[in-house]
Amino acid sequence: MKVTYETTPNPNALKCVTDRELSQHPRSFLSEADADGDPLAGPLFATGSVRAVLINGPWITVNKLPEADWKALKPLIEKVICAAFRDEPDSTAGA
Repeated sequence: MKVTYETTPNPNALKCVTDRELSQHPRSFLSEADADGDPLAGPLFATGSVRAVLINGPWITVNKLPEADWKALKPLIEKVICAAFRDEPDSTAGA
């Protein structure tokens, strides 16, 4: 699975675009409790660095806590996405 990253106007939000459909309809999660049982959002919140997650079509936008570091969080995001599809990362293009 290929994952690329796009910056947003919010420095604490990152759009992660994949080459596969992640969701047939928008899914939004504002807390770990909201994400309970979701194969993408749940593990992202479990990192302790995520504030919110929006999933739609082939992309997922992750909002991190201000003190979290994208350099550390990006590989975790990619692992979660790939694990949800039982796939290995194909690329880690930077934002």
